[in-house]
Amino acid sequence: MRKLLLVSIFAIQAVTGFSQSYDYLKSHNNKGKIFISWGWNQSAYTHSDIRFKGNEYDFKLKGVVAKDRQTPFTLRYLNPSKMTIPQYNFRIGYFINSKYSISFGFDHMKYVMQQDQTVNINGHIAGSGTDYDGTYNNEPIKLTGDFLKFEHTNGLNYLNLELRRMDNLFDQRALKIKNIDINLIEGVGAGLLYPKSDVTLLNYERNDQWHVAGYGVNLVAGLNVTFFKHFFIQGEMKGGYINMPDILTTHFVDDRASQHFFFAQGNVNFGVIFKL
Repeated sequence: MRKLLLVSIFAIQAVTGFSQSYDYLKSHNNKGKIFISWGWNQSAYTHSDIRFKGNEYDFKLKGVVAKDRQTPFTLRYLNPSKMTIPQYNFRIGYFINSKYSISFGFDHMKYVMQQDQTVNINGHIAGSGTDYDGTYNNEPIKLTGDFLKFEHTNGLNYLNLELRRMDNLFDQRALKIKNIDINLIEGVGAGLLYPKSDVTLLNYERNDQWHVAGYGVNLVAGLNVTFFKHFFIQGEMKGGYINMPDILTTHFVDDRASQHFFFAQGNVNFGVIFKL
């Protein structure tokens, strides 16, 4: 009788533990869920060589320095008509199983060449009717406003698909935080660059049209805090490589610029997750 009682107690504990584990896993099964997020980024870029090519000129600027241009925080961040002015990130995704999701994102960064910096130039310029006409052999040149203004400020738009994994860091049975889940995010992505570039080169009229200029690849890692299973705040570090061989510059159809560089983002996103 005593042995039977002990076996019964162990059996009840095992069933209870399994039931708790099942309920926990069931309540945290993300399969079939959709998430939508919106946030803002601060970005940084490595130095890059920029080549400008047209019918009468072909030259390369070496080691050009650029930075982002995040809008100072004001109420425009919350104004629906002005929410796309700051550097922002939008993402929508679907969980294909409990851990993995596929998502589409629009990362709106801004890339601004530092004005009046001095870099080296190689190549030639002709037919511009300016003092810059000539042949250059690794000579220093100051990037003044009458020579070059170079920005992707509307913007450096990275349209990308990502495969992400989400792992819950704390089992609620061990660490009970009511209505709060803390998750680790990691992923990989690739996509297209669709900038509206603001380029003023010499005395030529600019061509600031939306244009697919190249591609990018990236890695991302972040920390997700979900409240009441449906609302979350997510901090991310994202970095990758951008190659744009087809940047519009002047009103001449054949004129182009090209560059490639590495980028980094620090992101803060707010979102919802739900099941249809």
